[in-house]
Amino acid sequence: MSDVLDLAAVTVTRGTKVLLDAVDWQVEDGERWVVLGPNGAGKSTLLSIAAARLHPTRGRVSVLGERLGQVDVFELRPRIGLASSALAQHVPAGEVVRDVVVTAAYGVTGRWVESYDDADLARAEELLGLMGVGALATRRYGTLSDGERKRVQVARALMTDPELLLLDEPAGGLDLGGREDLLRRLTALAADPVAPTTVLVTHHVEEIPVGVTHALLLREGRVVAGGPVAEVLTSDLLSTTFGLALEVGTEAGRWTARALR
Repeated sequence: MSDVLDLAAVTVTRGTKVLLDAVDWQVEDGERWVVLGPNGAGKSTLLSIAAARLHPTRGRVSVLGERLGQVDVFELRPRIGLASSALAQHVPAGEVVRDVVVTAAYGVTGRWVESYDDADLARAEELLGLMGVGALATRRYGTLSDGERKRVQVARALMTDPELLLLDEPAGGLDLGGREDLLRRLTALAADPVAPTTVLVTHHVEEIPVGVTHALLLREGRVVAGGPVAEVLTSDLLSTTFGLALEVGTEAGRWTARALR
């Protein structure tokens, strides 16, 4: 069994629609994965499974050695850091940024009666600094730009010192400068030997940080390919994944893709 994620024949259906179709996927400790695919490929559904926030319709899922359906997910989830737009929608606009991060320790998205000590608050501020938004610690979350919110979400995901870090389109919607700054920080995180095993979901190869070791390609809920990044991010496999003839290139660990004329 995989140390971190082990999915066997995982299928998710909603009515007559198949969101994931017999997906097999294993992630080992220390690996850095990117999950790529077009809209509707099942990427976010797969991440929800990995985050123990969704059970499959059929198939077997183990997360951090625990079998979904046989474990208390409320004990499992604090071991998983998650940054996603779906989770961010539950953060109150009036929440202080530092509290957005520190409340991850209790798995809540709005500070209420729970208690935090000075070490918790110091860690939240340290993580905000790591993501380049330390100066925003006392601002209200609702006043932040999209790019600033993305960085706060990543800081929150790291708050519990997770064993598994899941990032759902962390660079989505950012301008060029914001994207490149965030990718630089994620590259530093990927290079840290004590950083958690990471899975990053994106639509674009240009949003893959340097240091990613493996890639999973999805199309219409099915796995097109998965494995070491250099073997998977090929022109042929990405063309199949996106249904368009693409030319894929790489330079200094960064990836590009463009349509063939």
